[in-house]
Parts: sequence; C-alpha cells; structure tokens
Amino acid sequence: MNKLVATVALVLVLGPVAAQAKGCLKGAVVGGIAGHYAGHHGVAGAIAGCAIGHHEANKARNASQDGTGQPAH
Repeated sequence: MNKLVATVALVLVLGPVAAQAKGCLKGAVVGGIAGHYAGHHGVAGAIAGCAIGHHEANKARNASQDGTGQPAH
C-alpha cells in the first residue's frame, strides 16, 4: 500500500508540470488502484493507466476537433 500512496503522490506532484498529459492523472490513479488489488502491481498499473488515459483523452480531443463527434481511427 505504501508504494501505491507514493505513486499517487508522485503523480499529483508532477501533474502540474506535465500539463500536456491530459487523462494521465485520472488513468494513473485508477490503474494504480486496480494494479494494487490485482497482485500488488500498483506502479505498473499506474504507468499503464496513465498511457491509456492519455490515449483516450487524445481520441476525444481529435473527435471534437474534426466535428464528427466520432473518434478518428
């Protein structure tokens, strides 16, 4: 649990620095918690969650920019 708390704290501290990383914070928190409960892999879950959250935020941003409302593939 201590690694999870440290990971979440690190993400929250570095969040303002990485302003371009939209979706990363939410994904990291969710991934860290899920990873922790799925076998004490909170750090790996946070990293994966950050990557997935960032990807999903980019898809949503691109969909809103092209005007179709559908994600670009």
